[in-house]
Amino acid sequence: MKVIHLKYPYQLNKVDPSTSYSLAVGFFDGVHRGHQAVISAAMEKAEELNIKSAVMTFDPHPSIVLGKSNEKIFYITPLPQKLEILEEMGVDTTFVVQFTSDFARLSPEDFIQYFIRDLNVKHVTAGFDFSFGAFGKGNMDLMKELSLGNFGVTVVEKQVDDGEKISSTRIRKCLQDGDMETVHHLLGRPFQVPGIVVQGDKRGRTIGFPTANIQSMEGCFIPKNGVYAVRVFVQNRLYDGVCNVGFKPTFKNPDEKQLTIEVHILDFEKNIYGEEVKVLWYKRLRDEQKFDGIESLKAQISRDKERTIEYFADK
Repeated sequence: MKVIHLKYPYQLNKVDPSTSYSLAVGFFDGVHRGHQAVISAAMEKAEELNIKSAVMTFDPHPSIVLGKSNEKIFYITPLPQKLEILEEMGVDTTFVVQFTSDFARLSPEDFIQYFIRDLNVKHVTAGFDFSFGAFGKGNMDLMKELSLGNFGVTVVEKQVDDGEKISSTRIRKCLQDGDMETVHHLLGRPFQVPGIVVQGDKRGRTIGFPTANIQSMEGCFIPKNGVYAVRVFVQNRLYDGVCNVGFKPTFKNPDEKQLTIEVHILDFEKNIYGEEVKVLWYKRLRDEQKFDGIESLKAQISRDKERTIEYFADK
């Protein structure tokens, strides 16, 4: 997949004028089933018109630039992961538009000129609620009106599951609740956190349950604290594991609030410090809890391990 970074008004002349596109446009955080419907429709139109399929996404999140949130933004799929998923879907080209204050001030007409016409887009596909241009004044009805017949427009209607819209907001709420099975269903795949294995306090190995201490990719949304049945992709293989997300209250001073992600990988004895990994989240087993001693902790970890083995035996 070709990735083209665009920035208004300086870096726009990056497109081969002989290449035409069927474009899916949206922020697409999560690339969930609703997003997949939009992207698949654009890919089908590309095949029908015998042109390249493309996705346009934006970085960073608009609320960071527009000052709508004082809180740090955490993504369901940070940009590198989003690009990986789009490539797996078979998208030919992804345009990553840098969301700046200059870009945010573009009129809907200018957005269409610079980011549709000038990119040689022959067909645009977006969700029913996609907006563009300053203050979100542009909607898909206006997109059709301003196309003047020069490019086609497809609007994908609301994608619903269990009577409720499939949305990034809904998925974030499920992540906050630790409801990984619903997240899996809405994404169409297990939720993933990419990261790297770093040195921990090595306490796990002293109690018979060595763990990989994982530093997540910057900007990743981390599910609710607790213990989970997970799979870990490391060195091109998937392994089952038990993951603890939290502050290790049995060992830590309660005033030391450093979140950790630790995975006990089943049937695994390799040294993997420095390895890039992906943690795939399947089921929340229980809350994180403080134990009155090492033996009760070990007994609980053994139970967690058994539940994880039973869970994956059915998968």
